Amino acid sequence: MADHSQNDDAIGIIGGTGLYELPGFESAQWVTIDTNFGKPSDQLLIGELEGQRLVFLPRHGRGHRISPTDINYRANIEAMKRAGASRIVSFSAVGSLREELEPGTFVIVDQYIDRTFAREKTFFGPGFVAHVSMADPVCESIGNSLEQSARASDIRVERGGTYVVMEGPQFSTRAESELHQSWGADLIGMTNMPEAKLAREAELCYATVAMVTDYDCWHDEHEAVSTASVLDVLRQNSDQARNLIKAAVPAIAAQASPCSSGCHTSLEHAVATPPDHRDPELVRKLSVVAGRVDGRSGW
Repeated sequence: MADHSQNDDAIGIIGGTGLYELPGFESAQWVTIDTNFGKPSDQLLIGELEGQRLVFLPRHGRGHRISPTDINYRANIEAMKRAGASRIVSFSAVGSLREELEPGTFVIVDQYIDRTFAREKTFFGPGFVAHVSMADPVCESIGNSLEQSARASDIRVERGGTYVVMEGPQFSTRAESELHQSWGADLIGMTNMPEAKLAREAELCYATVAMVTDYDCWHDEHEAVSTASVLDVLRQNSDQARNLIKAAVPAIAAQASPCSSGCHTSLEHAVATPPDHRDPELVRKLSVVAGRVDGRSGW
């Protein structure tokens, strides 16, 4: 089981196949990292961009082999932490629920509505209980760097938006799309939950770049979303995503550590189970994710 957690601080990128095809991405190697929660979606590609370690993980596996429901989100997040990533930027294809958020727009998300129901949503469980705060579910510091880098790169970007995460894999009905609009949501997608929740439990900084590919099915003047139409726009968005990664990595790397948003201490007051009541096997299983606050640390 490979474990790179002792290496220099890395920036993690979770997203589609091909995001890692960056000019200047050097010494890149595919590394197999198993976790206490099973296998991640794929090997992780670890290398350097302008001296900064980057860790890429294709969320659906290379070749888009894994549906949103079947992704092992827990393994993905633990693998990122094992690889030394303390900050994660998630790229996600989404549908727009607002007229002005046209296909091709990037949105730096600040809120989520989780409507998934068939996924493992926590690392914790019976014998070791924790309740992390999700009031502000993304890292503001990373969001600032992403926004500034996108604007400097002439990428059409909007800061702030609510992302409804549906179970899928089917797209929305028209009634569902209109319901989500009535809630004041801005975007609809299938992948950022429980990813964001698990990143918070693992005390990792996390931010989402939502890449608009379509208008879901609410818009009378546009065809209902299809896989073919999404993939077509996504290919165009991928070039912009790579440009954003190249611009944002130096800005994110330059941020002061520890994170001013407090992501690295999200478990500080979240653990409910006293040390002498914790299940030893679950404590062992959580050694990478929550070792800072497990029974050995005295919390």
